[in-house]
Amino acid sequence: MAGKSLPNEFDLIARYFAPLSHRFPGAYGLLDDVAVISASSGAELVVKSDVVVGGIDFPPGEAADLIARKALRVNLSDLAAKGATPRAYLLDLVLPGSVDEDWIAAFAAGLAADQAQYGVDLIGGDMSSTSGPVTIAICAFGEAPRGAIIRRGGARPGDTVFVTGTIGDAALGLALSRSSFRSLDARSAAFLLERYQLPQPRVTLGPQLIGIATAGLDVSDGLIADLRHLCCVSRLSAVIEARLIPLSRAARVAIGDDPEKLAMVLGGGDDYEILFTASAAQAARVEELSRSSGVSIAAIGHMSAAAKGEEPGVVVRDELGRSMSLPHEGWAHFGTHRDGP
Repeated sequence: MAGKSLPNEFDLIARYFAPLSHRFPGAYGLLDDVAVISASSGAELVVKSDVVVGGIDFPPGEAADLIARKALRVNLSDLAAKGATPRAYLLDLVLPGSVDEDWIAAFAAGLAADQAQYGVDLIGGDMSSTSGPVTIAICAFGEAPRGAIIRRGGARPGDTVFVTGTIGDAALGLALSRSSFRSLDARSAAFLLERYQLPQPRVTLGPQLIGIATAGLDVSDGLIADLRHLCCVSRLSAVIEARLIPLSRAARVAIGDDPEKLAMVLGGGDDYEILFTASAAQAARVEELSRSSGVSIAAIGHMSAAAKGEEPGVVVRDELGRSMSLPHEGWAHFGTHRDGP
């Protein structure tokens, strides 16, 4: 990654990042100190920021374009889970001296590819240097009908718990990047690794959940951990059936009959799927949405009132109906958490 010294930050911005703003008038070509963004009539802006750090969120030596795309996509995933359509983003890029101009060019190319795919534009940000790892902070702006975003706190007793896509692929992909699974074929390995490197934010499906979902969020810290977040805000508990959790073919091959790998799936993070609740009366609409969007949506459990005197929580039941004990429920940056890259 190291090479000849970089041009100054203003030259880098003009060369690599200003072109990413040209479609958005309020970005002023990144030539001003601020940007202007306004919501459409009847809509409001939805804002999300996330930080991606080398050695924590991606491994050393990861390709710059993949880093850029993941940094953007994790923010778009949060917007999607709230029912918001992405519009623009701010980028703060903090780089060590080992980064060269080729790395920055590849990083900008990754952003350009995803801007085209998701219809979002860069409107500003900042660059700085560090003696630490590559650090990327993105603040993304989306748009949703006024007062209609899908919050964590709207679930009701009896609601069904749904999740999009498949769960655990990214956690298995991370484990795969650090070791190998003897039973895993090359095709499955490539699929799992890509799921870790390049999340698929459900930006088209998310806005269609408005009016269907009672509560929701994206699965970033881990299925059980994120469901617990929803439970705590909704002041309810949840019961999940492990047999109903959707797994890809590759994940099934990787897990086999190993209970430790199944626990990794339940407590792993980086899925960036939408976890939401909806009333039983909405089941047909959810099924139709899955069919029309081409995104699988699985019912995996239900919400219930917390037992008297107990905090809201999540119970995972195995095929025999027994409560499963998990070594960890998901990622946390401080305190007890799983290992990063």
